[in-house]
Amino acid sequence: MDLTALNKMQYGVYIVSSTADGKMSAMIANTVFQVCAEPVLFAASISKQNFTYELIKKSEKFAVSALSEDAPFEFIGKFGFKSGRTVNKFDKVNHTISKSGKLPIVLEYAAAVYEVEVVKDIDLDTHVLFIGKVFNMQLIDEKKPTMTYDYYHKVKGGMTAKNAPTFIKK
Repeated sequence: MDLTALNKMQYGVYIVSSTADGKMSAMIANTVFQVCAEPVLFAASISKQNFTYELIKKSEKFAVSALSEDAPFEFIGKFGFKSGRTVNKFDKVNHTISKSGKLPIVLEYAAAVYEVEVVKDIDLDTHVLFIGKVFNMQLIDEKKPTMTYDYYHKVKGGMTAKNAPTFIKK
């Protein structure tokens, strides 16, 4: 099989965040998508190795910040290549704690944000597909185009983390 064919799939670049037991974390995800319109349901594929996975599993809630193309690589790397177990990813980052779900939401470089309550999760061996009902969403900047994963790689020079569902071992 030619695994490079997977590079033709379209993805976005998102920050997925959650909180539980007084701790909060966030991570870069490229596999977040709408699966239903009524009610609005999202799905997110999250590695079981990520701290954010543990927080989503405990709280059954997560937030999604759809990043805009102007997000610099260094900003993305802060959420994608460090562990929330050892680093406060929200330090010096424009974010808020939502009133409705008490979730940490990254506002910096976000085009839109969503709050999601998990209604089902599907074990996928290394990852879990969390499916959840969107209970709040906000357009932050309609003029900013949302960053695609292709743009992240070609323009930003981004890499794929080993925990990403799209990681291909060389």
